[in-house]
Amino acid sequence: MPLPREPIFIAHAFRRAVRIRGADFVTFMADQLTFLPDAAHPAGLRYQPEFTSTDEEQALIARIRALPLAPFQFGAFEGKRRVLSFGWHYDYTQQRLVEAEAVPVFIRPTIAQVEQWASLPDNAIRQVLFTEYDTGTGIGWHRDKRHFDLVFGLSLGSPCKFRFRRKHGSKWQRHTLDAAPRSLYLMSGASRTDWEHSIPPVQTARYSITFRTLVA
Repeated sequence: MPLPREPIFIAHAFRRAVRIRGADFVTFMADQLTFLPDAAHPAGLRYQPEFTSTDEEQALIARIRALPLAPFQFGAFEGKRRVLSFGWHYDYTQQRLVEAEAVPVFIRPTIAQVEQWASLPDNAIRQVLFTEYDTGTGIGWHRDKRHFDLVFGLSLGSPCKFRFRRKHGSKWQRHTLDAAPRSLYLMSGASRTDWEHSIPPVQTARYSITFRTLVA
């Protein structure tokens, strides 16, 4: 599916049932799509539900579970989520990017799909991060490192509240994206640079695959 030229956020589907000649149909209201000039929504945030199939989701989860995931390391701090990076890895001790193992073959078709969706050239995505969130695990407020440019996330296994905030005077502007299983989000522009994001503790196990391009 081609990436819209204007930043767009696909909100919860507002549905109604109608009957036509005795049959029930579900129609989507026109305000299902909300464009994002409004400062209350992060500019550059884009969302695609059902980016991948249920079968592919289960296959990817099985692949992630088979990887040698390890607890996230932030200096001396050890997080609850388990992760593994390929292509490049941010070393918090050295505070720089370091090369990691080559991106696995099994994820390359998905990378190609993401690049096509975003109208990116082949091999634009240079880093892949696999993450496992066990029940009760989340991630605190942060921005992705400045070394990265576009950030995509594929949600697998369970839904999550993908929260955004930015300082506005003495208050916070806030926005929540309900990231459904099999959905893809893209953070670019202000949603990457101005807004922080976090995920509250998940109710059931969740997996995610993060795809990143590098700053030129």
